[in-house]
Amino acid sequence: MQSMTVADGTRVTMAGHELVFGQNIFTPRDANDIVDDMPALHARIEEDGYLLIRDFYDRDAIMAARADILSYLSEQGLLDPNAPPEEGVIGPENEGAVLLNEVVVNMHAYLRVVNSERIMAFFEQFLGGPVLTLDHKWPRAVRRGQSTGAHYDVVFMGAGTKELYTVWTPLDDLSLEMGTLAFCPGSNKLDALRRTYGAADAHNDMTEGHLSRNPLELIDILDVKWSSTPFRAGDAMIFGMYFLHGSLDNVSNRYRLSTDNRYQLASEPVDQRHMGPHPDQIPKAENRKTMAEMREKWGI
Repeated sequence: MQSMTVADGTRVTMAGHELVFGQNIFTPRDANDIVDDMPALHARIEEDGYLLIRDFYDRDAIMAARADILSYLSEQGLLDPNAPPEEGVIGPENEGAVLLNEVVVNMHAYLRVVNSERIMAFFEQFLGGPVLTLDHKWPRAVRRGQSTGAHYDVVFMGAGTKELYTVWTPLDDLSLEMGTLAFCPGSNKLDALRRTYGAADAHNDMTEGHLSRNPLELIDILDVKWSSTPFRAGDAMIFGMYFLHGSLDNVSNRYRLSTDNRYQLASEPVDQRHMGPHPDQIPKAENRKTMAEMREKWGI
C-alpha cells in the first residue's frame, strides 16, 4: 500500500504550474479519529472546509465500481490494447471519456456505491434528517495532461439549497502523478470570494466556471495554501459548495478514475437542473461574460 506521506520538496503541477510540498502545497489532515463524533465533524468542516475520511467505502465495492468504468473505456477503444484492461492504461490516442447519464445508468456496481446505505446513512446523521442525492452523477476518467481548474461547486449547482455537499471518491489507488484532488483548506471562509464569484452561476453569468487555472496566482491574491495527497480507493473527501478545489495534472500513463457526487437534506430546495433522466441539460444564457471580465468586475 502506498504511503500517504509526501516528502517536503516533492514537486507537482497544476495546469503546468509547479507547486512544491512544504512550501505552497501541504498534506491534509484526515478526520478518521473523529469519524463517529458528529459535533467534532461539524467543527472540523467549519474550520478546514473539508473532511478527509480514509477507507470510507468497502474496497471491494469500490473496485467493482472501477470495473464498470474500465469496461466502458475498453468498449470505447480508449485503453491501451497492449496492457491488461484492469490496469487502466491510456490508449495511444490519449483520448478523454465523457460519461453521460445514459451510460452511467447501466453502471450498476458504480451506482451501488454512490447511492449506498453507507453514504446515505452518514449524511442522515451529519445533516440530521432524511437525505437525497442528486440524480446527476459524475464518474471521471481523466486522461494524461488533464487537470481541473480551481472552482467553487456552487457556481455549477447553486439553484437549490446551499447546504449541498460534495463527496469526492477515488475509484483506484491514486498517486500524485495521476492527478489527485487539490484544494485550499479554509477557503470556505473567504467572505469576499463567496459574495462575488460564489454568488455567480456558470450557466447564466459566466462562459466558464473555473476561477483560475493558475494555483500560484490564487496564493498571491487570496492568501491560500494548497493541499493534496495520494489517495486509496474508497477514501472520501467531503466538502461544501464554497470550497476552492481543482486537481493536479495527470502525468501518468493511466486514467485517473474518481467520482464526485452531491448530497443534501430531502426537505431543502433541490437544483432541478441536476435531476431527472437527463440531468444538466441546462440552456446557456446569452451574453455571458468571460472569467477575466467577471474577475475584473469583482476585483479578484
